[in-house]
Amino acid sequence: MGGLWYEEFEPGRIFDHAIRRTVTESDNILFSCLTHNTQPLHIDFDFAEKNSEFGKPLVNSLFTLGLMIGISVNDTTIGTTIANLGMSDVKFPKPVFHGDTIRVETEVKSRRESKSRPDAGIVELEHRAYNQHGDLVGVCTRQAFMRKQPATTAKG
Repeated sequence: MGGLWYEEFEPGRIFDHAIRRTVTESDNILFSCLTHNTQPLHIDFDFAEKNSEFGKPLVNSLFTLGLMIGISVNDTTIGTTIANLGMSDVKFPKPVFHGDTIRVETEVKSRRESKSRPDAGIVELEHRAYNQHGDLVGVCTRQAFMRKQPATTAKG
């Protein structure tokens, strides 16, 4: 199992995720259409060129959010998470465009044991996404419901 157990999430720990991803036009168009987001700023090049201060389509911010969290999974929660409990303080300080390469870092902000489940705890993670120029393009705080490490029996 690649993910960390609840006990392994030390507050203050920062993960610099090795996986990076270049966002393509297809990613943006497909994601926007699959989620029924018909905002022309995402899917209409002519509209974006004539009616946007950027002059080109913006990548759908919910794709950026999903990518930011998704990139973190292999290093943090794969196979050890029970569920996401929520995301808060989501911000997109700079836009993402087709061709931008995204890298992500995750900081463990806090953790606490579950009051209802002795085998689990809640970990608060802050994910930060940067483009290839080092500009912060996304940040969010995620509350993950994590499994505790199973007790091992000593063989004797």
